[in-house]
Amino acid sequence: MVTKTQLAELGLFDAKVPRYTSYPTAPHFSNSAVNGDDFARWIRSIKPDSTISLYVHVPFCRRLCWFCACRTQGTQSEEPVRAYLETLKAELDLLKQNLPSGVKLSRLHWGGGTPTLLTAPMMEDLSGRIAEVAGFAEDYEFSVEIDPNEIDEARLDALAAAGMNRASIGVQDFNDEIQQTIGRIQGFEITRDAVEMIRARGVHSLNADILFGLPDQSKERITESVQKLLALAPDRVALYGYAHVPWMAKRQQLIPSDKLPSPQERLALFETARKLFLWDNYAEIGIDHFAVHGDGLEVAQKNGTLRRNFQGYTDDPADVLIGMGASSISRFPQGYAQNAPATSAHTAKIRDGRFSTSRGHVFSADDKMRSRMIEMLMCDFKIDSREILRDYDITREALEQMFERTNAEFNGLLKVSGAGLTIPVKARPLTRMVARSFDAYDLSKAGHSSAI
Repeated sequence: MVTKTQLAELGLFDAKVPRYTSYPTAPHFSNSAVNGDDFARWIRSIKPDSTISLYVHVPFCRRLCWFCACRTQGTQSEEPVRAYLETLKAELDLLKQNLPSGVKLSRLHWGGGTPTLLTAPMMEDLSGRIAEVAGFAEDYEFSVEIDPNEIDEARLDALAAAGMNRASIGVQDFNDEIQQTIGRIQGFEITRDAVEMIRARGVHSLNADILFGLPDQSKERITESVQKLLALAPDRVALYGYAHVPWMAKRQQLIPSDKLPSPQERLALFETARKLFLWDNYAEIGIDHFAVHGDGLEVAQKNGTLRRNFQGYTDDPADVLIGMGASSISRFPQGYAQNAPATSAHTAKIRDGRFSTSRGHVFSADDKMRSRMIEMLMCDFKIDSREILRDYDITREALEQMFERTNAEFNGLLKVSGAGLTIPVKARPLTRMVARSFDAYDLSKAGHSSAI
């Protein structure tokens, strides 16, 4: 790795940059660029008999975790959830009316919030309505975000019967003190029990999220948490950096900022956890994911088909991702479309028989090229000149000038050749910053998270 002094000189410990799960990033979506009619037209333009991905957002939690920056709301009763389910079903009916014939789902993901807040009958109702819209493709993946504190046998039975074949569990950290500080109480035992219940139903693919950069986190504490997580043998792990953005997520103001590790300490925490996953024979995927050897993510990384979207890294081959529910974002070859963020506004539009699209972005030719460059860097740590010159309207001279300018920004640490631009292994902590150099939008208008 490049020395900490070099990283500091290049601004790693001060930079605020996007995570680049999209390009352009969501802060640059416009309220006037895309509306519900555009969204419907884009759906109708999907090729018949093709495959798409579907994301269903459930924006409710039994309790609100202080560390979380997702758009969610707390509820102690079933009534808001039941009402929201009716809105989701109506929205799915709208999708069905516009979706061309023969379209199948390559990926289905229920996220939130806490989708396992739904009762078993609600899950059966929702999955049945989705099946009426589109069936699963042959090699489908149906994943659900499962809160170990909010799951039971009946709900898991309903999910398994609906075809769930991958579960996703957020761990964050197993240390009691850290859990108290971030407002997320979830012991190892309850997490282990949830995993055992999931696997008892034949669902053997398991994703897990764990965070570094949390308050009061130390090398010793993250080591203990990672070792406990490894005991559960997840297939895939996302090692995310905690993004402290209290100006965006007001609940994070409950987390004392003076207990947060410094950027240099964050890097040390990441490296500690990273080494443990590698020592346990996980393959390193992109900047922050790990997978067992032979997993679809590792196969995709090896053959150059690894992709990046709002859920992180994926091996999904579909070029359309449709989001259902309040605040959900869809991606089409034409651009991005986001539903109304507020549940009330989203519900009002759907009840009126219209999609709730409230903002978005229409891709320019330059957007498409830069999006692909950034995705290459985030997935493969390199930009392949041959692909860019083949698929986009740019001369070799102009492309090489872009590469040289970027390399100069990083004091020549990158490798530039006729084949393209490569981030060497030693410089990979800088990947998001390198990607930023290919971003044509003004980043000063958006409050992004730490580069490490």
